[in-house]
Amino acid sequence: MPVVRSISGLRATTDDGSLNAQLISSYVKAFAKLLDFGRIVVGRDGRQGSEEIEKLVLSELSNIGCEVVSLGIVPTPTVQLYSELPEFSGGIAITASHNPQNWNGLKFINSNGIFLDEQENHQLWKIVDSNEIVHSRFSGKIITEDNAIDFAINKILDINIVQSKIQEIRKKEFKIAIDAVNASGAIAVPKLLKKFNCETFELFCDSSGIFPHEPEPLPKNLTQLAEFVKLNKCDLGVAVDPDADRLVLVDNQGNCINEEFTIALAIDAVLRNSNRENNSVVVNLSSSSISQWICNQYGANLYRSPVGEINVVKKMKETSSIIGGEGSGGVILPQCHYGRDSLVGLALVLIEITDKNQSISEIVSSFPTLYMKKEKFVFAGDFSSLVYKFKQVFSQGVFDEQDGLRIDFPNSSWLQIRKSNTEPIIRIIAESISDSQTNELIAAAKQLL
Repeated sequence: MPVVRSISGLRATTDDGSLNAQLISSYVKAFAKLLDFGRIVVGRDGRQGSEEIEKLVLSELSNIGCEVVSLGIVPTPTVQLYSELPEFSGGIAITASHNPQNWNGLKFINSNGIFLDEQENHQLWKIVDSNEIVHSRFSGKIITEDNAIDFAINKILDINIVQSKIQEIRKKEFKIAIDAVNASGAIAVPKLLKKFNCETFELFCDSSGIFPHEPEPLPKNLTQLAEFVKLNKCDLGVAVDPDADRLVLVDNQGNCINEEFTIALAIDAVLRNSNRENNSVVVNLSSSSISQWICNQYGANLYRSPVGEINVVKKMKETSSIIGGEGSGGVILPQCHYGRDSLVGLALVLIEITDKNQSISEIVSSFPTLYMKKEKFVFAGDFSSLVYKFKQVFSQGVFDEQDGLRIDFPNSSWLQIRKSNTEPIIRIIAESISDSQTNELIAAAKQLL
């Protein structure tokens, strides 16, 4: 498999040797040089094989003169929270996020606790590709930090909206089932929920790193969680991806809620409790229009960015947005930190349920019904030529080329084609007010492909 490097970091397959020691070493050393050999924090998502990569990363950093702090198995957002502390120059999260078991990789974080942007990544790649000799005149060392998850949870509990609602939430005594795919959320998610006085049922939380199913938290992969919620009359089912930056929900009736609703529910909770006169929100161009509908209810402005956490964050900072995220289940709340965080998202969902005094199924059913479909294809042709064809065929639409091509139509439906940041594929996404209309848009796009 090819090595994928993008604004989302470095990813490759491990079973065929694509992600090998030499490749990892070159990127780690280049990152250290980019940070001028400052203090670096490292964490891993716990998937099988990540421990050996962690040893290599820690060794390479210390050998070239960096002081490095090891967090062990933690969510990627926890690495981000540490990276923004004054004593750190940046961080590395060892993860391939939602990719299958045979993938792994590295996410690079700057001293602001956010992923490297396009310019910073190009600087990193230039160092890697030039194969420059990397060294420091100082000797490095490795320090182990054992309380990283507690640190992250306390940051969430300190959020103003959480502080104001925590006693109300605790009185509810929610019953919640958890699927953390035996990875980095296995300890963090139950621990947070217990702070809210929730009764937890831990389905896949053994921290073994062995995924019980495909790790991306999509409905087709969450059937066991859904069945458990229904049989045990839970209030909610919670699923996170291996590095726990994405949150997906199962309602109290055992129905998998579309991942797009995670950010929608979080936006609703934050805007309802905001005292600001002018609020703005950012989601990416691939996210559902449900967020626009919610913003309209509160008179808030919605802005869109290209897909990718760093792209959403940059737009949020530019617009001073109160909340943002991605329709894949990623919630970004600046009051905690500028990073997608499933634990932050979960706290906001609990506030939403408590505020409305309704079940999660009742809340979701009160939102407009929209039909979204996502497909992906291996595509070896010229993407710019493909975009040109789409613009010819769908000439009646309004074009946005920030991220591939998004076409908005007069009837409120939309279609997008874009290259993935994390896989060697092209994604097709469509949404409309009817299932048949969405299928027609997907079919037309597939025909052009």
